[in-house]
Amino acid sequence: MSFAPDRVSTVTFDSYSTLVDVDAAEKALAERVADPEPVSKLWRSRSLEYTFVGNQVDEYEPFYEVNRAALQYALDAHGVPVSASERDEILSVYHELDVFDDVRDAVGRLRDAGYDCYVVSNGNPEMLDSMVDHADIRDLLDGVVSADEVGVFKPDAELYRHAAARTGTPIDEIAHATAGWFDVMGAQHAGMQGVWVDRKDSPWEPFGPEPDLAVPDLTTLVDALVDGGPSAAD
Repeated sequence: MSFAPDRVSTVTFDSYSTLVDVDAAEKALAERVADPEPVSKLWRSRSLEYTFVGNQVDEYEPFYEVNRAALQYALDAHGVPVSASERDEILSVYHELDVFDDVRDAVGRLRDAGYDCYVVSNGNPEMLDSMVDHADIRDLLDGVVSADEVGVFKPDAELYRHAAARTGTPIDEIAHATAGWFDVMGAQHAGMQGVWVDRKDSPWEPFGPEPDLAVPDLTTLVDALVDGGPSAAD
């Protein structure tokens, strides 16, 4: 790992599993599915797989629609007879996912220390608007960057480069914080520093480069930056 906090002027955050807890979607499934855990896991994994494949075959749809297709597949694969309206009620939980406890304080501390803060996400604008409002961090963010703006998903380098342009920051001055291993690697490949937010104490992937920094939560990331990076006075 080779994290260089003194180079960082902007921090970007992934949304799902980083700021908000996608595991909370299992609660919505529990009301209609006898064993929601495997359905929830397949839903999430298929959703990501669709984004990876979509990048390679030039098949882009807004992430909400990708997520809808993945949920339908998970329900079908487990033989769960759910109507289209019930499926969409389950899907709508993505507009009000539980926010991790450290989010508002961490982003606020970064802003107080002089960092610009953005969300960079696969989510389409409508999803991200509701997520930012539900997390109560709109007043702390300098902006929100959606994959919808470029029509490609992570870890395509185009999205990270677009985010750097949107923030007005040299790409090597951005630290991208995310719970997604592929997102860490995508950010690094594009020229950002990749910070892995490992909330579940998981092993890092034995494939590809290691993250520049691994932290158990956003508070630890803030400590690393505020103690080692530029201050608001700079």
